[in-house]
This record gives sequence, structure tokens and C-alpha cells, in this order.
Amino acid sequence: MTRTNRTFTALGALAMGLTALVLAGCAPASGSAAEGDAAELRLGYFANVTHAPALVGLSEGLFDEALGDVDLTTEIFNAGPAAIEALSAGAIDAAYIGPNPSINTFIQSGGASARIIAGATSGGAALVVRDGIDSPADLEGANLASPQLGNTQDVALRSWLAEEGYETSVSGGGDVSISPTENAQTLTLFQDGQLDGAWLPEPWVSRLVVEAGAHVLVDEADLWDDGAFPTTVLLVRKDFADEHPQLVDKLLAGHIAAVRWLDENEAQAGAVINAQLDEATGKRLADDVLARALENVDFTVDPHAETFQALVADGLAAGTQKKGSIDGLFDLRALNAQLSDAGDDAVSAAGLGEQ
Repeated sequence: MTRTNRTFTALGALAMGLTALVLAGCAPASGSAAEGDAAELRLGYFANVTHAPALVGLSEGLFDEALGDVDLTTEIFNAGPAAIEALSAGAIDAAYIGPNPSINTFIQSGGASARIIAGATSGGAALVVRDGIDSPADLEGANLASPQLGNTQDVALRSWLAEEGYETSVSGGGDVSISPTENAQTLTLFQDGQLDGAWLPEPWVSRLVVEAGAHVLVDEADLWDDGAFPTTVLLVRKDFADEHPQLVDKLLAGHIAAVRWLDENEAQAGAVINAQLDEATGKRLADDVLARALENVDFTVDPHAETFQALVADGLAAGTQKKGSIDGLFDLRALNAQLSDAGDDAVSAAGLGEQ
């Protein structure tokens, strides 16, 4: 199998066998479309700690082992809306992505665009601010950033500000100004004193705290029951999934193996993630940044579907999505089949699709 990346030279696949879990997920299904019809799978992800299952799946050769002779092409994005544009245009087949862009594409397409087939990461997002901002009351007139208009952190920020009594606008006006900004630029602008804070995913939360002297005003985990909320899910283009179900099974097998690897190799995880970030971006994270970031995330195949109706309400309140139903957004049948084969508990679609 050949793996390429549109932003960096591919790593050679590491020689390692998949677990019985992965092999079970790769077994051919009689009567299904053959994965041989697709010679390539195009996968999008972000160079973020919250996308560690993608990073580990690439670095440890887990996708390579699962996909066999199918070529894997990857593309790195900064935020969800850009990845959704690529998915909708047929430029990629699947993506690690936040829940809100997944909701948006499903609603805007009338359910025809994509399906969430697994969770990836829970937690790891926060509002970090400069000295002098110690409570929500101190944010009047502040200039804050989010990764991109309509992305998961952007919606969370707008929703939380509304609950605190602040008006915002998608055009940047209001009581608190929100400037959708690429994450690396957010760090620079914050260091230069041009931003008062930002709602970001890891490792950018930790980078602003460790490298720029920011402090956490709101940990998003505190806003959810038991601190569990989806940060990253695995989304697949519906047409691709319908045409190549066995190939989607293989992608899932690699994904499950990556999440399992993260759970079983905590001591090694930081070094592997950092090496892949370096390969993807040419930069490694400082050890203290990475250690802090990993403390704030959990890696899980559960997409926490039970939170998605609340996420829809937040997106509507933020003015970043259209009204519509998300019934059918999830298709967790293949995931649960592989979990069952491994003796693991099934995950719920919360009545919002197949499980």
C-alpha cells in the first residue's frame, strides 16, 4: 500500500500486526460492494492533539495494515468548515472533524452528505484569556478568537457568551468581538497583545497557557454532564460509504486500533504524537505543552451522540447553522459490530441513527 500526504512526505509503514479486533473488522462481507472498486481512500484530519487517533493511526501504521492494498491519501485542515467543503466537493472521503461542522453538512444537505461512524476524542477545549480577565464580567468589549466561523469551538464560544448575556455577531460586532483566526496566528496575535483570548482545542489551549501566559477562564468540560463532550468524530461521505462499505469497515478497524493503542500506551503516546506532528507541520510541541494537553483529553470511539441535540441548539443560537433534523446523522452499525467481535460494549446513537 502507498500512503501520500498533500502537505508532507509520507512515512514508511511500520511493520506491525493488527490485533484480532482489526482483523475482525477487515473480514469480507458477502453480498457487499468490493473495496477493490476504490483504489484510494482520502482522509482529512487536523494537526491537533484532539486528532491523536489520526496521528497515531498514521505513525504506527495502523491504517496501512487495515487498508491493505488501498492507497491512503491524507490532507491536513485547520478547522472543520474547510474540511466539510472538501468532503462535500468529493475531494476527500472521510475526515476527523468536530461535531458542529458534521451537524451543519448533514442539515444543509438534507441528510445526504455524510454520516458519523465513530467518536475519536472527548474534551480538550477551553476559553483562555489574558491577565486582567478573571470573570465573564470582564469580557465586555473584548476581542476573542476561534479557529473558524461555525467550527465546534466557535459555536461553543458564541453559545457560552450568549448565556452570559453578551451579544455577538457572525460579522465580528457585538458586545464581544469574535475573530475566526487560524490557530497558529491566534497564538502570535495573543502574544502581541492584539487578542484578549480565544476558545481553542488542544494543543492550542496549552500553547497559549505555557508559551503566552494565558489562563483558563472556561474549561468546556465544566459545561457538560460528567465533563464528557465530543471534540472529534470520524465522519464519512455518505456516497463513499454506500459504495464501499468494506473499505469503511477497514478504516474503522484502523481507527479502533489507534484509539486502543492510545489507551494501552500512555507512556509512549506523547513521543509518537509529537513525532507525527513534526512530520506533518515541521514543528514539535514542547514537552510541557504536550503533557498538559494530553491531561485534558480522552480518546474514545463513543461519539457521545446524546450531546448532539444540545449542540444543534447551540449552533442555532450562535447563528452559524440552519434549522433542520439530525435524525440519521449516525451510522454506528459497523463500529458496534467490530466492538462486539472484540467483546466490548456497544455505543449509542441516542436515537439519531443506526447502531
